[in-house]
Amino acid sequence: MADFDKVIPPGGEGKITLKIDTREYRGKVHKSARVYTNDPKTPVTTLSLDVFVKVPIFVSTRYVRLEGLPGDKVTATVEIKAQKEKPLKLEPASFNLDAKATYRIEEITPGKEYKVSFTNISETPETYLGFLRLKTNYPEKPEISIRIRGKFRTKQ
Repeated sequence: MADFDKVIPPGGEGKITLKIDTREYRGKVHKSARVYTNDPKTPVTTLSLDVFVKVPIFVSTRYVRLEGLPGDKVTATVEIKAQKEKPLKLEPASFNLDAKATYRIEEITPGKEYKVSFTNISETPETYLGFLRLKTNYPEKPEISIRIRGKFRTKQ
């Protein structure tokens, strides 16, 4: 999002404010914005922002795909790691694919690292969408949502 002075007199100064919503980012992030002017010497210039976004909880992916033939045992895994010294606690909040898939939460390193595995249990050809929501004890990130897509078609 950008906010800027609309008119700047010749030889004057203006202000440009750029804001980045970093909720969906982690690690190195590069963003840029083009500034168009009526200055014949510099009609366009680019402003760049380079930031490093620290997240309290690392989630390897927020989307899981389970694909195969009906009845196949297809599994996908998501890694979740605490990025703070405070021990991380996870507990299931809601899951809406009970008849189509299962999940298992395994604590790899106590209070630090978890593995969440999803497995298809549906026996019919179908496509389904759902989610698993996990509650955390981190106020900065009270919930983790993982979307699940299953796609099982008969052989052609």
